[in-house]
Amino acid sequence: MIKYCWEWLLYLWLLVYWTVTSVSISVVGTVLYWLLPQKYAHICGRFILQKDFQLFIFILKITGLLILEDEQLRSLANKQEAMIVAPNHVALWDVVFIVARVPNLICIMKANILRNPLFGGGASYLAGYLPVRSITQMLKLAKARLKAGEQLLLFPEGTRTKTDVQWLNPLKGGSALLAKQAAVPVVPVFIRSNARFLEKGWPFYRKPDFPLEINISVG
Repeated sequence: MIKYCWEWLLYLWLLVYWTVTSVSISVVGTVLYWLLPQKYAHICGRFILQKDFQLFIFILKITGLLILEDEQLRSLANKQEAMIVAPNHVALWDVVFIVARVPNLICIMKANILRNPLFGGGASYLAGYLPVRSITQMLKLAKARLKAGEQLLLFPEGTRTKTDVQWLNPLKGGSALLAKQAAVPVVPVFIRSNARFLEKGWPFYRKPDFPLEINISVG
């Protein structure tokens, strides 16, 4: 019972922490977005988001709520050439773990998620992340970024993985089409977890069983 209550206190504190820090960096990011030249804005935005995500993961680890194996992501952080990083999408916070290790990735995300201050909001735009308003627009913008030598993070399932398919939904064609048109490689990333925390439909008020164990491997 003591352990259960302690975990609830930690979990509630982390939800508050995430809310406060995310809204704060979203506000800061929005201001900097209008003040900084684009080149410096992208550098600043990606730095802010990486450090915020790294601190969040560090707190999860030291409180014993998370066991994370993500060493293979280091190989992506050292790559300089254009590429598409294509992970499965088990949970809402998958981006947090990948960007914490590989900060130069440009995330392609649904516009409503990208605008949400709880997920970086203004800082995400500051970092140059791409909102998906239509497939045609997304492909055009993403192709231009790849041609410019940048690296994209794109979830090829198009949405979070459904529980009944275990680890992978049927794939959409966007990653393959972009890779072909821009002549860049696709690097598969496989995320596994001992829980389906923050899968599609998981409410924030539902506490998972801790510790969460997450393994991220690179193809």
